[in-house]
Amino acid sequence: MIGCSTGNSEPRLQLEYQINERDFLSAGESASKTKKALQQLGLKAEAVKNAAIIVYEAAMNVVIHATSGRLKVVIVPDEVVIIAEDVGPGIPDIELAMQEGYSTAPHEVREMGFGAGMGLPNIDRCSDKLTIKSELGVGTVLEARIHLGQKGSPA
Repeated sequence: MIGCSTGNSEPRLQLEYQINERDFLSAGESASKTKKALQQLGLKAEAVKNAAIIVYEAAMNVVIHATSGRLKVVIVPDEVVIIAEDVGPGIPDIELAMQEGYSTAPHEVREMGFGAGMGLPNIDRCSDKLTIKSELGVGTVLEARIHLGQKGSPA
């Protein structure tokens, strides 16, 4: 599985969230807490918005598809790194899962208004670099990076 290689730069901030199956509230809370922390650091609005979207969508994927997961947000001087690692069924076809509208969300989740198949495409749109590694029957690790010199930089 992939890890967080933030280079030689010391993290300015590191946040970590435990996410559990069907705990929809945790997805919103993790995104809200991340947004507030990044705003307090003085990051530009676009970087804050993109990070909050990535955190929310990644957490929702864990809530919907996995039994549990851990989400980490690491802010170093030049980028925000978001890592979501879950224990779950894995993604059989990552290329297919990246297509807008493709979803394997259960019917009951779709009835609640979630699982529209926009999570991974939204994460990809908000990231400067996205890496997904998945092993069937084990889980998935997603790493999204936002370069602060391009999509947003410290104020």
